[in-house]
Amino acid sequence: MEIQSPAKINLFLEVCGKRPDGYHNLNTLMCCISLNDTIRLTFGQKKISVHCTHPDVPDNETNLAWRAARLFFETTNIHEGVRIDIEKNIPIGAGLGGGSSNAAAVLNGLNTFYGSPVSNKDLMVAGKSIGADVPFFIYGKPAVATGIGDILTPCDCIKSCPILLIYPSVPVSTAEVYKKLNLTLTKTKKINTKTLFELNLGQDSAKELFNDLESVAIGMCPEIQKAKASLMANGSSTALMTGSGSAVFGLYNNIEKAEKAYKIISQNRIWQLYLTHLKV
Repeated sequence: MEIQSPAKINLFLEVCGKRPDGYHNLNTLMCCISLNDTIRLTFGQKKISVHCTHPDVPDNETNLAWRAARLFFETTNIHEGVRIDIEKNIPIGAGLGGGSSNAAAVLNGLNTFYGSPVSNKDLMVAGKSIGADVPFFIYGKPAVATGIGDILTPCDCIKSCPILLIYPSVPVSTAEVYKKLNLTLTKTKKINTKTLFELNLGQDSAKELFNDLESVAIGMCPEIQKAKASLMANGSSTALMTGSGSAVFGLYNNIEKAEKAYKIISQNRIWQLYLTHLKV
């Protein structure tokens, strides 16, 4: 079985406070984009194994895709194995959710192959134990995520638009970003629900989008600010870091503007550049 495992971006990300369990409460709008890893599942195996084209992705039980397979088999009491091959296209350490997406793809794929023994709702609940973003990727559509990012409210107002994505080729540690975050310094002007659901991402209102983790990540990786400036200088209606970084995306009104920007920005040989779009 072959499955496309998409990246995501955060169109805004508000950190609402730290929880007693060490996690942070978030308010964020997440959307999948058309940049995918490819997952191939080979059934009839005696054990779970994972293999990836990227040398920095673990091939053992610490891999989220491996953990997802084990969780599924334990939950369903199915005593089998599966070989998981991951063709990695999503940059790692970029805030694009690649690992969580891979885990969700494995859960969805296994559930489909075995005749859906687990409801979609229960699969999302189970996926939360692997990572906070896993329920979103199981859901797979634009959603406002609250709690630690696992409580989802569908956001049907989002329309697809071209996106130019820059990965500065410098990974950023999510744990380090949150460790250095000073909640008293985060933005006080927040997007309310009414504003959120009236967003037209191709217009000036998109400039109101924000990411509370951005300033911390820029202090760790100054290339993030340079990438933002490059996107804005080349026709983007807004540019923002996604997740905890270090990837930055620019929203475009039309594909012609995005393609023109791609040609110009691609002259930077250090950055990894992707021309993609929102998946709605």
